[in-house]
Amino acid sequence: MTKPSSKYAVLIASGGMDSTVTAYELRARGSEVSLLSFDYGQRHRTELDHLGKIAERLGVPHQSVDLTDVGRLLGGSALTDASVEVPDGHYSDQSMRSTVVPNRNMIMLSIAAGVAVSRGADIVAFGAHAGDHPIYPDCRPTFFEQLGKAVQAGNEGFLADGFRLEAPFLHLTKADIARRGHELGVPFELTWSCYKGGSVHCGTCGTCVERREAFTLASVADPTEYADRAEPEASR
Repeated sequence: MTKPSSKYAVLIASGGMDSTVTAYELRARGSEVSLLSFDYGQRHRTELDHLGKIAERLGVPHQSVDLTDVGRLLGGSALTDASVEVPDGHYSDQSMRSTVVPNRNMIMLSIAAGVAVSRGADIVAFGAHAGDHPIYPDCRPTFFEQLGKAVQAGNEGFLADGFRLEAPFLHLTKADIARRGHELGVPFELTWSCYKGGSVHCGTCGTCVERREAFTLASVADPTEYADRAEPEASR
């Protein structure tokens, strides 16, 4: 099915695989792309440094929003609270519930929508995919559809023609994203996934396991350096 073209897209970007491939996908469709990232006090803040390199490679603008004060109010998540351990194991494990940051995507998408309206952009995009659905309620199709309606209602009369929220991989897997990124020539070596935020990917946390499996299932070479080089059990 042919996707509609976009003139100007504001993309919520983290420096990870999903948002980076989304950026390349939008560019492939002929869109002008602007990257919008968020510092909410995440322990893996190194992702923002990686995003800067990706923006430079793409030749697109990148702006970061300081949400550290908000992040301090969203305690209890392994991503923002140092007292909560980042879980190891498969991404679909119930233990990954500890990585949920309450209302994170609602906050980010609302800000991105405001930026898009002020700039006359006709699309707001983010890189949610089907593998996120079991754990993260703000990555599910229902959330996406309802938020799209809210943004339309809240900005009636001020939206660019054809304005829409878009998540190109909402119903696809991480392996599909790896495969599409390979087709688009995405520099996966510049992307960051690990929630532990060390100098290299740990190789054992849920996002590292998911990343490794995605490359394996997509039959795409994984350029990532992992501290733990042992093959994840689920991939054996």
